Amino acid sequence: MSNLFTDPSGLSRYGWTEPLDHAFAEHREAGLVPARIARVDRGLCDAITESGPVRAGLAALYSPDPLLAPCTGDWAALRPSHEPELVALLPRHSAIVRSSASRTSHGQVLAANIDTVVVAVSLAAPLDAARLERLLALGWDSGARPLIVLTKADLATDAAAVHAEASTLAPGVDILVTSAATGQNIDVLTALLSGTTVLLGSSGAGKSSLGNALLGDELLATGEVRAQDGKGRHTTVRRELVPLPGGGVLIDTPGLRAISLFDAADGLEQVFADIESLAQDCRFADCAHDTEPGCAVQAAIQAGELTQRRLDSYRKLQRENAWSASRTDARLRGERTNRQKAITSHLRATYKFREQQS
Repeated sequence: MSNLFTDPSGLSRYGWTEPLDHAFAEHREAGLVPARIARVDRGLCDAITESGPVRAGLAALYSPDPLLAPCTGDWAALRPSHEPELVALLPRHSAIVRSSASRTSHGQVLAANIDTVVVAVSLAAPLDAARLERLLALGWDSGARPLIVLTKADLATDAAAVHAEASTLAPGVDILVTSAATGQNIDVLTALLSGTTVLLGSSGAGKSSLGNALLGDELLATGEVRAQDGKGRHTTVRRELVPLPGGGVLIDTPGLRAISLFDAADGLEQVFADIESLAQDCRFADCAHDTEPGCAVQAAIQAGELTQRRLDSYRKLQRENAWSASRTDARLRGERTNRQKAITSHLRATYKFREQQS
């Protein structure tokens, strides 16, 4: 058998690969055809097939767990008919997952089967370091490659300073300064992208304008931002997959206001690789990086090599992630319940003793 993968269906433009083709063999034998979900909307979806776009039902894929629900970027098996329906999802090789907006123990998949996560940050507003760290945690934990794109360079007061600050927050991440208005570095960004790219960022970060610059057309809705805080309205209301002119596909997402982590330990380890590396030189393996002697992290802060803000952010996100993970882990949940019961019992005993002594 030849090592050269041929795709007569033409779906390779949308990310179809030889491993996917092999994985689909049993579905093909059942008379199903491959499809990639471009948009999910009210129990239906727009999907791309070898015959072109179709509107398909999703009832057969219903799951009470949002993590298992079909989303933009998923590859699926479609049953062709006068009412097409997706009946199975192929395994995801990557996915952006955040804690669901309902604050339940479930995660929510924002996009699946992605290769590059473009984190859009506007140069027209002050850099929010904590927010960037959260977005990078989502990006790294997805299994894709994160890339920071500083947008709106034409409105920046000091792009170089922001670039330098972002570099300290994102070890190992490429950073590119762009402007959709002037075209600055859009060609460089285009050359860096391949496969499936997803745009992440806050409302008003310029994601849709950046997407339109990459697409070479005004296909994505854009809107004005508020002058007082640089934030915009949600002009992108749902996740949508569109092909890029030079190959590959782009997924635009609504601006993220709430960025809650969901079991993103690997992502946090990447985002705070500098602290993780310093911690290996601490005297004690369980160092809390507070007042312990021989703490390499505190030494770095004293030397001006690390900021207290970054350590505080690291601790905060670690606590948040541990809480999120514990809600889906019966063992940790039981341990927390037992600790709470023990504390309550101790307090009651203390109060009772005090009453007896009074």
